Amino acid sequence: MADLDLNLQTRSDTNLAGLTRGELRAVFAERFGLDGKKARMRANQLFRWIYERGATDFQEMTDIAKDMRADLAAGYALRRLHMVERQVSNDGTRKYLLELSPGVEVECVFIPDVGRAGALCVSSQVGCTLNCTFCHTGTQALVRNLTAAEIVGQVLAVKDDLEEWPSGGLADGSDRRLSNIVFMGMGEPLYNLKNVAKAIDVISDNEGISLSRRRITVSTSGVVPEMQALGETTSAMLAISLHATNDDLRNELVPINRKYPLGDLLDACRAYPGVSNARRITFEYVMLKGVNDTDGEARELVRLLKGIPAKINLIPWNPWPGAPYECSSWERIEAFADIVNRAGYASPIRTPRGRDIAAACGQLKSDSVKKRASEVRRERAGA
Repeated sequence: MADLDLNLQTRSDTNLAGLTRGELRAVFAERFGLDGKKARMRANQLFRWIYERGATDFQEMTDIAKDMRADLAAGYALRRLHMVERQVSNDGTRKYLLELSPGVEVECVFIPDVGRAGALCVSSQVGCTLNCTFCHTGTQALVRNLTAAEIVGQVLAVKDDLEEWPSGGLADGSDRRLSNIVFMGMGEPLYNLKNVAKAIDVISDNEGISLSRRRITVSTSGVVPEMQALGETTSAMLAISLHATNDDLRNELVPINRKYPLGDLLDACRAYPGVSNARRITFEYVMLKGVNDTDGEARELVRLLKGIPAKINLIPWNPWPGAPYECSSWERIEAFADIVNRAGYASPIRTPRGRDIAAACGQLKSDSVKKRASEVRRERAGA
């Protein structure tokens, strides 16, 4: 019970959507007085209804007795995160503004045609403490960590919007619209590892949402002490927000580098549990005009990553108001990619998605610190 996010003994409206199997077992053990075996059986039933069927009403759960369904409905809820705003880009990208509690909001983004079908970029914090100078999210002060249930809640809300229930289907996920999860939204996931790991347990469970851990990627700016634990507890794929090939520049772009410099970061990558040619680490490199995009830096990037099973995502920088950077030209990005490719590394250039709705990489910043969504809508209506 110590790990339960909500106090089941005092809350009469505890939301069960987002909880782990263990937390659901605690519901049946404490509220209904069931022994271990019966509590586990009921929790497994409930888990499948919530995460495989997408149930939002206890009365849908036809393999649970009517009196128990009534008791559940009297004491618990199956609430979704409140969707404040949903925007759809010209390229099909969907951005969601979700309310966690009054005045506390977070953004997540669904990007179609990534992976087998589409990728959901989820957030792990409201705001961020890292202050990466090229990233809009970094200009928003940290409000708090998300709970595991709130991380899972982003997935549930988007699956509702995509009408992707039940979660089952072909084992390879080829009939899904949502096939990948990336922790690349707001916040630094490794500063909230406990809740990120619990959320991954729920998302990857094969009796629920059932996304393979190899289709779940966690991106970090380099919280070196937590990287080993990430690999050991989640078996998730690792992405490194790199963006520079020397400590002086990375200190400026990614200030956490002053605490965990490149040498330490790359050593932690080499030691990441399970890293291999079949489980390569993704290095993300945002292309900033005149800052980090020379041929010499491309060659240095190749040298730095020698011996690490890796692929390198080159990310055209996405603009936001007041930012001090420009995106490298397409020709410069292609020349940089050619050097990396010729060295034997896969080096795809990430096509910017959702720029027209500020949903692209590095553009997320919740409306709790921008204009309220209602104010924006009123302004648009009056234009």
